[in-house]
Amino acid sequence: MKYWSYLAAKLAAVGGILYGLWRIILYAIPIPEPFSFAAALGPGHRERYYVPSDPFGHDLGYTFLMMFYYLLAVGLIWVAIWDQRYRCRTCLRRLRMPVSLGSWTHILLGRPQTEYICPYGHGTLKVEELQITGHQEPDWQPHEDIWKELYALHDSKR
Repeated sequence: MKYWSYLAAKLAAVGGILYGLWRIILYAIPIPEPFSFAAALGPGHRERYYVPSDPFGHDLGYTFLMMFYYLLAVGLIWVAIWDQRYRCRTCLRRLRMPVSLGSWTHILLGRPQTEYICPYGHGTLKVEELQITGHQEPDWQPHEDIWKELYALHDSKR
């Protein structure tokens, strides 16, 4: 539960940053008031044109600014989710010590993977490097208590 709460808090922080940036953009480039004007098409014919208040699609500078804003928004959300994937599910610390498993030259004997471990031994994350059959989610394997296992192994050798 703590894992998902942390992700929600990160996404809320990203949303707050993006909302603040949105307000700064609206303050720097105010949206004009809508107006309409009449154009003469010929003798006795008049046409009314309405110009909308949204400058998106009508003002090149504003359109490019919004494009960069949306790219920044997608990038920040992607970074928040990417960072969350490489965190321990128990203590929320960054996973460390990547170890390469398998081989690129002998795919039938063992597919290439990268294994990350929590520094406090809460679990390991196996990330597939080769995605032949489609996207495969990383496999999180929790450990009970790695120190108990190591002490039991040490005591059994005596």
